[in-house]
Amino acid sequence: MRVALIAALASILVVPAGAQAPPRPGDQPAARQADGPPPVGAPVGAPQASAQPAPRRGAWVARDFRFHTGEVMPEVRLAYVTLGDPTSPAVLVLHGTAGSAASLLTPAFAGRLFGPGQPLDASRYFVIIPDALGAGGSSKPSDGMRAAFPRYNYDDMVAAQHRLVTEGLGVRRLRLVLGNSMGGMHAWMWAVAHSDMVDAVVPMASQPTPMAARNWMLRRMMVEAIRRDPAYAGGNYMAQPPSLTLANAFYAVATNGGTLAWQAAAPTTVLADKLVEERIDAPLSADANDFVYQWDASRDYDPSPGLGRIRARVLAINAADDERNPPETGVMAAAMARIPDAQMLLIPAGPETRGHGTTGNAALYAEALREFLAMER
Repeated sequence: MRVALIAALASILVVPAGAQAPPRPGDQPAARQADGPPPVGAPVGAPQASAQPAPRRGAWVARDFRFHTGEVMPEVRLAYVTLGDPTSPAVLVLHGTAGSAASLLTPAFAGRLFGPGQPLDASRYFVIIPDALGAGGSSKPSDGMRAAFPRYNYDDMVAAQHRLVTEGLGVRRLRLVLGNSMGGMHAWMWAVAHSDMVDAVVPMASQPTPMAARNWMLRRMMVEAIRRDPAYAGGNYMAQPPSLTLANAFYAVATNGGTLAWQAAAPTTVLADKLVEERIDAPLSADANDFVYQWDASRDYDPSPGLGRIRARVLAINAADDERNPPETGVMAAAMARIPDAQMLLIPAGPETRGHGTTGNAALYAEALREFLAMER
């Protein structure tokens, strides 16, 4: 393994004085979902993002979709967005929990990766961004089945992505799989399960280790807070249970945003209370069943047994202040040592980082990604 802090990292993190950075994916009032970076105030700036190429939206139906439970749905709708020419080398980009393809089509992310001359320039690559099973325009409990929807897991979600890519879009080889947060965990699973069709993998804000410790404990507590709310009614509620908003806000503050950024945004009790009240009072568009299923799906995530079989080149990108994947545990370093051709970029904590949400700002690693893609084995 090559552990790379990237020689040019210092220059990546230096920004012009007084400049303003664009919002991260999900940076909006508290109606945002828990896996997007929280709006903790304007960060230190970064270079201007390029105009995004026009996305093309589509949907494909996977017939007779079999879940890991053995249940079969006759039709599973899989929504997606593509950019670029389908004959170009294909790149699969995967979003975080409770997000969608739209959550990545922002100036902070797409505007720094997919534009002219950028690392994943859509004039050179065919970019595929699916809505994960259970989210966005893809099949999910709130479509009508409610709590009768199969209790899917990450294996099912990756299987749905694989069917969409190979059967729906006819892609046989992926130049790159890049994912953020949940999408990063899915990227690790792609590297293990489909190494025969993937050249390179860039998992971000994630670890290829069992879902455990505080990360899982807080997810479980968030899910149980909703399930045990009498208003949830076993998933057959008439109105969204009040626990949904509280659970979402609690988890977002506890596991996302960065210690330094939260301190800067809320240095007094008055300001901290203001931020809490904004999040609790803001409308939340999520559905409780969708929300519970999305977070519960990570319960048995663990690609670690297959790490030694990975044949794709790997660049893992994490933040030093990531609340869900803290580097000081050593589990990430131990896992990386088992992968034949792996590098790691650990972004140092600073005024421009947002803990788990740091990788929503592609300006912090776009150059490292460009260099990684340019490298030959």
